[in-house]
Amino acid sequence: MTGFDAGNLLTLQRAAFRAQGTPDARTRKDALSRLEHMLLANIDRMVAAIDADFGGRARAETELLEFVPALRAIRHARRHVARWMKPQRRSIDLVFQPAKAWVRLEPLGVVGIVAPWNYPLLLSVGPLCDALAAGNRALIKPSELTPAFSTLLHELVADAFDPSEVAVIVGDVTVAEAFTALPFDHLVFTGSTAVGRKVMRAAAENLTPVTLELGGKSPAIVAPDYSLEKAARSVAFGKFLNAGQTCIAPDYALVPNGQAQVFARLVLEAAKRGYPTVSDNDQYSAVITARHRDRLNAAIAEVRDAGIEVLTFDEQPATSAKIAPTVVIDPPSECMLMREEIFGPVLPIISYHAIDQASGFVADRDRPLALYLFTNDARTRDRVLDTATSGGVTLNGTLLHIAQENLPFGGVGPSGMGAYHGYEGFRRLSHARSVHAVGFVNVFEKLGPPWGRVSAAISRFLARH
Repeated sequence: MTGFDAGNLLTLQRAAFRAQGTPDARTRKDALSRLEHMLLANIDRMVAAIDADFGGRARAETELLEFVPALRAIRHARRHVARWMKPQRRSIDLVFQPAKAWVRLEPLGVVGIVAPWNYPLLLSVGPLCDALAAGNRALIKPSELTPAFSTLLHELVADAFDPSEVAVIVGDVTVAEAFTALPFDHLVFTGSTAVGRKVMRAAAENLTPVTLELGGKSPAIVAPDYSLEKAARSVAFGKFLNAGQTCIAPDYALVPNGQAQVFARLVLEAAKRGYPTVSDNDQYSAVITARHRDRLNAAIAEVRDAGIEVLTFDEQPATSAKIAPTVVIDPPSECMLMREEIFGPVLPIISYHAIDQASGFVADRDRPLALYLFTNDARTRDRVLDTATSGGVTLNGTLLHIAQENLPFGGVGPSGMGAYHGYEGFRRLSHARSVHAVGFVNVFEKLGPPWGRVSAAISRFLARH
């Protein structure tokens, strides 16, 4: 379906939501099971579509980084949704006794999901899983940069769901703009900070609440007590998966003074072990478009022309679609690599004198989506975490906090707002409706009016306690 259908579909889904009311646990589990079956029955087609859109992406990356996490999220939600839905009892203050109070977590209605190109499967299905668990209906707008996958997702969702439940809208940027301007009950957007600002402005016209999963420059801090070799392996793993096109990839590394050269060599050695070649390696992802490649190549050329040390593979990719793993040692703060989110296989390495300087370097900049700290010292850990704010953290590794369904995932400040995954996703896409049930006598009403000495005495008592 095209963007011209989105408004009609929203009307259809909203009418169905109002007619059918809040779905029970069995209905939600059924929707999640259909979503699971859709994935299991079509993994080969989805892998092939994503590979075609990228111009080369490893099957293992799509399976391990998208397909498996999506399945685990669905199964986690299905196991727990009945418990999540139960009303939550709340205590009643003495002055309002006798009474009962509880909170009902109810569906919002229709959720709009705008998915990006870098993980088109996971970042479409993940928010959809949370929306369905919360009892909502959903419209999905996948990226125009993944046309093969977007078309396939449209087809598969249409086979698995009635359009009054879930539907996919395909189209270009103008369709996406029209989509975000619709009066959804909630809008989930994953993408760049710049586009996130536009999405939030569009949503504000309808007072649509938003969950923004953006990005930013996620740092990796290597403390003096930690093995450089172990840290380099983890950073290389997180940085060069999907050729660095990951919102929580380490954007740059901070290492102790005098160790930048050694760390750079270790990172490249780790990258070389994972990807012995680049050009003919079907396990090393291409950079998705010429525009993205041109931006990365321009950033590398800028520091190289300025005399900054740039290290990369001896092999230069025969195809312009791939950029070899590259490290840049101590680039200046005003260069493009340090001003903008890199979103590619280029790792700046910055030297620091003391750990407080490293955490201060992070704290002085926009809050990132992720932070990676390598240390075995509890004091260092706590000092950095207390100083440098981020959306999430993995200690002594990279990326892994996003894979935990029992942890909320989300950004803070310029890296986003709102968290989802697991219970937090269910909670985010639900309305917490408060219910107060008066008991056999309403003491508060008996105070007045007309107001008298008893009400005045009780007022003074309550003010003191």
